[in-house]
Amino acid sequence: MSTGKRLVVLLCALGSILCPVSAEDIDFWSDYPPEELTEALISRMTDEELFAQILMFGWAGQEPSELLNRWVLERGLGSVKLFGWNTDNTMQVARSVTALQTKAETRRFKIPLFVATDQEGGIIRHVKGDTSNTPGNLAIGASGYPMDAWYSGYYIGRELKALGINMNFAPTIDLYSSLDSSVIGPRSFGDNPEAAGVLGALFAAGTQAAGVIPTAKHFPGHGDTGVDSHGRLPAINVDRETFLNREVTPFRYVINEGIAAIMSGHLSFPRILPDGEPASLSKTMLTGFLRGELGFQGLIITDDMRMNGAIVYTGNLSSAYRMAIEAGNDIIISSTTAALNEALWQQNLALMRASPEFRARVTDAARRVLYAKLVYFKSENSVPVFPDMEKIPSLVPDREGEPFFLNLACRSITLAKQGKAFPYRSAPGERVLLAGQFPAFFDAGSSRYPAASVFRFVSGAADTSSRLAQAAAASDTVILCVADEESAALARQLQNSGKTLVVISVTSPVPAFNLDRADTVLYAYSTSPYSLEAAFGVLAGEFVPRGVLPITR
Repeated sequence: MSTGKRLVVLLCALGSILCPVSAEDIDFWSDYPPEELTEALISRMTDEELFAQILMFGWAGQEPSELLNRWVLERGLGSVKLFGWNTDNTMQVARSVTALQTKAETRRFKIPLFVATDQEGGIIRHVKGDTSNTPGNLAIGASGYPMDAWYSGYYIGRELKALGINMNFAPTIDLYSSLDSSVIGPRSFGDNPEAAGVLGALFAAGTQAAGVIPTAKHFPGHGDTGVDSHGRLPAINVDRETFLNREVTPFRYVINEGIAAIMSGHLSFPRILPDGEPASLSKTMLTGFLRGELGFQGLIITDDMRMNGAIVYTGNLSSAYRMAIEAGNDIIISSTTAALNEALWQQNLALMRASPEFRARVTDAARRVLYAKLVYFKSENSVPVFPDMEKIPSLVPDREGEPFFLNLACRSITLAKQGKAFPYRSAPGERVLLAGQFPAFFDAGSSRYPAASVFRFVSGAADTSSRLAQAAAASDTVILCVADEESAALARQLQNSGKTLVVISVTSPVPAFNLDRADTVLYAYSTSPYSLEAAFGVLAGEFVPRGVLPITR
């Protein structure tokens, strides 16, 4: 390179650092520092573009609807979310992401989409198809190995990255404080605040190492309630000392480790917040406490605004959106795509024009989102905007992750009760019955006990009890899968049958807590094939279980 050319390059580089952005034809990919480019783009955006940038919509069906496509193409929608009802075909997921990102690229500023999902591991796995069905958080808590949290986030993240999904609504760091907590349950790492904080921070670090943005949830804590915020607003009646020392502790850990995003929960804390307002709609909780006292600097993202926990308090969706924005949320989620002229769009745009304060808050949220995108997408470890379709079959499921998830499952299996049938090796001529709901249960069981009979049942079937009693009568030993209260009732029935009963508990161990008259009880914590393979391996005496129950009975 000649001296003259070197001088030109040097002057151009200095200019991009020292001079404000003045070019009119800039877009997201223009070569300026993120702070300057953020301000330049924000100053050029219309009210519609600013507001659309802080919205995230999901869609139903295998492919994005025409309505969602129009939101991206005509409105400049900022983010999209994949829910569990449209993700059975892994390749179609990647094609949908590609189609949406292609439309976003045709907009004048070429701002890419945040593409999010809930891939927590365990029972919450919204992107299905070929992705790994992992043991989940409660199994990580039972293993007691911090590395299990990091690698779970890492391998789950690598699969999402291959599909073009750049944001994961995980880790769940809610505590399993209430044993009635059906909505959280095994999604939690356990009931210990410090352990949940450490494991959550490591899961997030592993996710980030894979190139995906982690999101801790559900602030400030959904664990101490049996009420599901999808149906109504849960009230968590704890005092301030308990709130600070228990619920908030895991969030302090992830904030201290620089978590990029936190999801606000539709949760009422009547002894902390006045009038029972949800934390997700509370300026006191989000702007005052989360940002002010805890010092969180990342993105605040609402839980789904279509949930009754948000709408019931405000009376309508438009007001819920307004309150969520005013409270300090930066991205507002709707599980379904809003109509183009729905009230949440029209009324909040009108408020932007009428209220300088509201417009400033929307602009601040859009600024945070845009800056986060610039820093993320221009980093060396971001998810590519467009997934490489040819590589997906070799990357999903993650082949390196498969032995890890099996080892994690083995480390997590907990021996809750050891009876005469442990380890269990069937005698010649002994009649064994495998009874359960999940194919993986029978796959793992039949490989150890190939002569066993099989009894399959489904939840809610009226004649299950009588049919199981008949099948058990022709057996000597019954190995029963307990996943919920219904199957726990079947176990209690069999305790009185005179048969040897072995219980393998999956998902939450709580339904199996009172099965003391069973011969042997194992906690496996999930319905993952890895967990069931590990549970039968323990039962057959292939290795000694080391897992420790991560909740208090």
